[in-house]
Amino acid sequence: MLTYRVYMQIFIYVSWLIIFNNAFYVPGVAPVEFKKGQKIEVKAVKMTSIHTQLPYSYYSLPLCLPINGSFVYKSENLGEVLRGDRIVNTPYKVHMAENIKCRLLCHKANDPLNWSVEESEKVASRIEHEYFVHLLVDNLPVATKVINRETSEQTLEQGYKLGFMSKGKAYINNHLKFLLKYHRHSHDSYRVVGFEVETYSINKDEYTFIDDSCIFGSAPKPQLVNEDTGTKLYFTYAVEWGESDIQWASRWDIYLGMKDVQIHWFSIINSLVVLFFLSGILTMIMVRTLRRDIAKYNSFENIEDMIEETGWKLVHGDVFRPPPKRMLFAAVIGIIAMLGMLSPASRGELMTVAIFLYVFMGLIAGYYSARLYNTMKGKQWKQAAFLTATLFPAIVFGTCFFLNFFIMGKHSSGAVPFSTMMALLCLWFCISLPLDITLELENSRSNTLFALILYQESVLMAGILPFGAVFIELFFIFNALWENQFYYLFGFLFLVFCILVVSVSQISICMIYLQLCGEDYHWWWKSFIVSGGSAVYILVYSIFYFFTMLDITEFIPTLLYIGYTELVLVCVMNESRPIIMIIEYILKINYM
Repeated sequence: MLTYRVYMQIFIYVSWLIIFNNAFYVPGVAPVEFKKGQKIEVKAVKMTSIHTQLPYSYYSLPLCLPINGSFVYKSENLGEVLRGDRIVNTPYKVHMAENIKCRLLCHKANDPLNWSVEESEKVASRIEHEYFVHLLVDNLPVATKVINRETSEQTLEQGYKLGFMSKGKAYINNHLKFLLKYHRHSHDSYRVVGFEVETYSINKDEYTFIDDSCIFGSAPKPQLVNEDTGTKLYFTYAVEWGESDIQWASRWDIYLGMKDVQIHWFSIINSLVVLFFLSGILTMIMVRTLRRDIAKYNSFENIEDMIEETGWKLVHGDVFRPPPKRMLFAAVIGIIAMLGMLSPASRGELMTVAIFLYVFMGLIAGYYSARLYNTMKGKQWKQAAFLTATLFPAIVFGTCFFLNFFIMGKHSSGAVPFSTMMALLCLWFCISLPLDITLELENSRSNTLFALILYQESVLMAGILPFGAVFIELFFIFNALWENQFYYLFGFLFLVFCILVVSVSQISICMIYLQLCGEDYHWWWKSFIVSGGSAVYILVYSIFYFFTMLDITEFIPTLLYIGYTELVLVCVMNESRPIIMIIEYILKINYM
């Protein structure tokens, strides 16, 4: 007859299989078919800058509105709201496979758009901070070709620049040339497979208008944003279609193409060499120790010599004594069980699904935390359950809630609305917390607090090798986070993650073995802290990255960087050791 424990383990394993089963994503699983001449909507997502890290909605500036001034924001999922996306319709009129040479966007030939001094200053400020505008066509983001002057290599940037600075003055890109590509799926069926843009700044006096069409010279004067007297300007656009052999399922390849593959492979090979070297040392130590112990026991002449033990054997009966702060220890070990793995499926869906997975994984977190706490003879299971369910979420929510006040003060679209905050709190208190406490209750059958000793030397020593295994990949992840670049090298990331887990495991074994040889059986917390030692080096690297790679000078963007980096470090500390301890614990309960 199957016991409750067996049922629980089956549920956990099936849950993980479901998570990994949904982790595979092929971009482009539901193509949209268009007929020739059919209208295609151009949508705006937001404006972003690597200098301020504060996104803004498209209509936060006095840009051209749709007909009758009616713009409608798309209904967004939770992930899109948290990302700062505000998807909205625009006045651009694009039809499948129909070219447009030059057309006015939202006004008449003799009636230019007129910005006040205040509006001009606002636009100039965004241009000075190098804001990019992000548009969508058929859910495909717009990109701009950029040529590296040193290597002549052509790359793509997300979005297009709002404008540029020259001699301390701001100029706006008021003419866009959309370069769209289609793939002919059948005789009268077309699919969008490419969306790029070329930007131009054209002074209003350079235009010649014929009805709603326009003409301008080959080298027009740029359109100045006049902060002293206001600005008069036209917004125009052109559309150029081209047929392409690119399949619809491969249209993301130009955005997600693997670059610098050799660097990633070199990093992985280097990490593997270090890992094998560490494995060899660990194996040699264990083999020599066992051989010496066997030889020693074989040489004993009487029972008194055999009873007299030294080193780690002296504390073999004490290693399973409960650690100080057993409740906190059980909570931080249980936290990792909430975390799942996904690949992105669509805009905002990754974050949305990750949040819901985290909430429902409170069931598993409560189970493992309770089992561990009961193993350590803990009695205050209610407090332990509450701590497991609230410790990590409270840190994350508190940090984000604090930062959100500053983001709201800048009127950024990245500010999380109050209603969304309340929805997150409801998910936390109404689902995650009850699930966690339920499993704690099922595993409970019925604290002395000590000072937590930090092992500074061990932490620094143990963190070097794991950090060395991940720091190359860390550079690309930081670029994706802070410089609005695409990151899709999840294969490399998974290999690096596996190397990290193995290296952390081996270093923990070495450190705890040395501690037990010193007849110190207080290994629980040391194993946790030592395994998270790479967080110290990640902190140092994040400081180095901030001063050498980023050009952030304002207070609020700096505060955002510090706050989000702090969350990263907390995650690293929480996830390093619990991964290994949960594996050990599963093996332990299976063989009890």
